[in-house]
Amino acid sequence: PPSQAVLVPSPPRPGPLGALLTRPPLCCPPAAVVGAGLGGSAAAYFLQQHFGPQVQLDVYEAAGVGGRLATVTVNKQQYESRGASIHALSLHMQDFVKILGLKHRREVAGKSAIFSGEHFVLEETDWYLLNLFRLWWHYGISFLRLQMWVEEVMEKFMRIYKYQAHGYAFSSLEELLRSLGGDAFVNMTQRSVAESLLEVGVTQRFVDDVIAAVLRSSYGQSVLVPAFAGAMSLAGAQGSTWAVEGGNKLVCSGLLKLTKANVIPARVTGISLHSSEGRALYQVHYESSEGQGSAFYDMVVVTTPLHSSRSNFTFENFEPPIADFPGAFQPSVTSVVHGYLNSSYFGFPDPKLFPFTSILTTDTPDLFFNAMDNICPVNISSAFRRKQPQEAAVWRVLSQQPLDKHQLKTLFRSYYSVQVTEWQTYPRYDAAKSLPPIVLHENLFYLSGVEWVASSMEMIAVAAKNVALLAYNRWHQDLEKIDQKDLMHKVKTEL
Repeated sequence: PPSQAVLVPSPPRPGPLGALLTRPPLCCPPAAVVGAGLGGSAAAYFLQQHFGPQVQLDVYEAAGVGGRLATVTVNKQQYESRGASIHALSLHMQDFVKILGLKHRREVAGKSAIFSGEHFVLEETDWYLLNLFRLWWHYGISFLRLQMWVEEVMEKFMRIYKYQAHGYAFSSLEELLRSLGGDAFVNMTQRSVAESLLEVGVTQRFVDDVIAAVLRSSYGQSVLVPAFAGAMSLAGAQGSTWAVEGGNKLVCSGLLKLTKANVIPARVTGISLHSSEGRALYQVHYESSEGQGSAFYDMVVVTTPLHSSRSNFTFENFEPPIADFPGAFQPSVTSVVHGYLNSSYFGFPDPKLFPFTSILTTDTPDLFFNAMDNICPVNISSAFRRKQPQEAAVWRVLSQQPLDKHQLKTLFRSYYSVQVTEWQTYPRYDAAKSLPPIVLHENLFYLSGVEWVASSMEMIAVAAKNVALLAYNRWHQDLEKIDQKDLMHKVKTEL
C-alpha cells in the first residue's frame, strides 16, 4: 500500500574516481534529496518530472517518510497529529492527490468558537447570515476589509502556478516574491500582520480577538508574525479546506513510490565539495544503523531545516564557506487526548449543550493552550458520526508546553489516554531578519527556507517545484528561465 514506503539501504556508490568513470550523460545527473517529508517527496517527484524517468534519485530519511505529516493511533483508528488541513486553492496538492489516485476525506461539519479564558468572544452558529451579522455587530466591517486584503494577496500568489507551468524559476525567495507582488510582497516578510491589517482599516479589537486566535492555532504565535505568513494562515482559516482520505502523509509515500526513488534510512550529517571535469561533485555523509557512509552526487536538494537549533549539519571544502543560518524555531506540542471534555470550564455545566468542535483562543497570559478540536479519524466511512459532546471523544490540543495533569483535568473531566508529540514545527517569525538562500552552491539547493516566508503544505510544494525547475534550468544553462522580470507580460506573450 502507498502508506508503506519501503526503506531500503542504498547500494554503495563508487568513490570519487569511480564516480568520474561511471558518470551518466550530462542530461541526467545523479541527485540526492535530504529528507522525506512533503518537501523531499515533492522535490523527488518534480526532479524526475523535469530530468526524466532515468534520473538517479536517492532520498535520505532517518525518522520515517512523511515528516510532520504524521498520525497517531487511538482505539485502532488513526488521527492526524499535525498538518491536518489543505486549502482549496492548493493546486500542487490537488494534483498530487489526483496523480496518486487518492481521495478527499469526507467532511464532517462542526462549529468553532474563540475563547478568552473566561468566556467565548465569538461563537459560530449553523446559520451563515447570523454568523455575518455577529461579525458585523462585534467588529463592524473589519471582516470584509480582512477578506479583501487576503483575497488580493492570494490572487497575486496564484500567479506562481502560471510561471511554473511555463518553466520559470527563481534563485532566491526575494526574487520569487517580487515576481508575484513586487517589493510589497518582500516587505510583507519584514512587517507584522497586525500593522498591515490596521493600515487597511481593520480594528484593533478584531486583530486582538480573531486574528490572534487564528495565528495561535496555526503558528502558535502572536499577531507580530510577518504579514505574508499571516495572510497565508488567514486564507486557510477563511477558505474551504480538505484533507486526504487515509492521512495526508499518503501523499509523501505515494510520490516516492511513484518516482521509484531509493529511500535510504539514514541521517545526513554533512556535505563536502569535490570537483570533477570542472563541475562540482558533492559527497553526502550519513549515519545509519549499519554505521557511517557517504555517496557522491552531481546535485543535492536539502529539505530539512539547517538552522543551528534544529541541525548539526556540516559543510566542508566550500569557498566561501556556507554561512550559518540564523533564527530559531517555535516549540509546539500536540496532545491527542481520548476523554470526556470538561464543558463547565467553558461555561457549559451541562455537557449535552456544548455545541463546538473547535476552540481557538485569544492571546491571554493565563491560557495554557492555543487551540483544541474534536478530531475525526483519517478514514471516515459514510456511516461515521461525530461523538455527542457528553461522550468520550478524541481531542487534539495544541500548546507551547506539555500539559501537566492539572491542565489536563481542567480541560477534561476524565480521559483514557494522552499521546504527546513535541515539535519545533514553525520558524519563530519575530526572529527572522532576512530570508534564507535557495542556492547554497552551484547545484546544491535548500528548500526549507521557504518556511520563513510562510509555512504550509502548499508553500512547501511550490518551493519543491521551484527548486526542481531551478536545478533543471541551471543544469542546462537555460538562464532565460531564471529570475526573469515582468513575467506576467512574458507569460501572456507565450500564450
